[in-house]
Amino acid sequence: MPPEVAITGYGVLTAFGFGADALRHGVFEGRPGFVPVTRFDPGPFHADRAATYEGAGPEIPGVVVKPGYTPTQAEVLHACTAEALRVAGTDAAGAPVLLGTNGDFSGARRFWTDRAEGRESTDQRTLDSLPGALPRRIAEEFGLGFPRLAFVNACVASTNSIAHGAELIRRGSADTVVCGGAYLVTEDVFAKFDSGKALSREGVVRPFAAGRAGLLQGDGAAVLVLESAERARARGAEVLAELVGWGMAADAYHVIKPHPQGHGMARAAATALRRAGLAPERIGYVNAHGTGTPLNDVAETAALHRIFGRHAPHVPVSSTKGSTGHMLEATGAVEAVITLLALRDGVLPPTAGLRTPDPACDLDYVPNQPRRAEISHALSLNAAFGGVNAALVLKRP
Repeated sequence: MPPEVAITGYGVLTAFGFGADALRHGVFEGRPGFVPVTRFDPGPFHADRAATYEGAGPEIPGVVVKPGYTPTQAEVLHACTAEALRVAGTDAAGAPVLLGTNGDFSGARRFWTDRAEGRESTDQRTLDSLPGALPRRIAEEFGLGFPRLAFVNACVASTNSIAHGAELIRRGSADTVVCGGAYLVTEDVFAKFDSGKALSREGVVRPFAAGRAGLLQGDGAAVLVLESAERARARGAEVLAELVGWGMAADAYHVIKPHPQGHGMARAAATALRRAGLAPERIGYVNAHGTGTPLNDVAETAALHRIFGRHAPHVPVSSTKGSTGHMLEATGAVEAVITLLALRDGVLPPTAGLRTPDPACDLDYVPNQPRRAEISHALSLNAAFGGVNAALVLKRP
């Protein structure tokens, strides 16, 4: 039998602050984390809010958040990695480092500003903020090993990093992997989504609701320690959850639109369930991608019907982006931690902002209030531009 994959540690950051308790008091209570944008002037844009961490709530260890200073991805990834290793009770020496990130855009912005103003950019932060530099830096800071990979495929990036890490363990190429991802709201990416008219002008995100107006971005970072279950048990580590299935699929339907019937997402989930050896009805909760955009939520609902068939109306589903915002490359890693907490705490996080359901979104979306539920298996879904989809199945140990 191939090795089982255990999650033994994690560190996480959202707009609500650092750590699991910040998630419990924010996401699991259904609180929206959106505040007026102050990191840059939102005046030129249609939207002016995001779920950014402004220093309220649990602080990021080693990082001082103050007006006029935005933490770097390197800083938040360092804090999350340190916490994940602490929780796991291991130094993970020599472990691969796999991170979903498109780089720290503050460095890129500095480079182009220098070029535009006729200066030669010598700022080391520019080089340090490139995607590939971040896993290298984390590996060097913590004495970790190879490979050191940056996954840059948008909103499935950190989900793919976790799936790749699990595959390394399953095939015996590593017994410990450090994986995750990060995104912090920056003007560059905010402007792109705003110009594409994807951002909600209402200042809130209402996944699966009638008249939903779009997504809003959010700060997020999470790092997980994966181990072979055999190694974890041999050293007496607590197994927080088991990662029993993962799947990836591409439908290439459109450069930005999801397949209207959710074909790619359904295939990714089917692959994850098959790898886990589970019938769909064994899933007790789905953490949906649920962006709050008109097209995504209908397509994802269709995918869930494909996945669960007649059982679909009986499966609780929620999108936590009504609280955290869309954390882009970090989304899958943060939502994996949320799913892990749902399993461990026996509480399902609600879909914030869901007042009037869309008739085309006809499932149980756990509206607005958390729900007690003792579940053994949960499915986390993510999708991204270009028709790429990813799924993880977690099991309570």
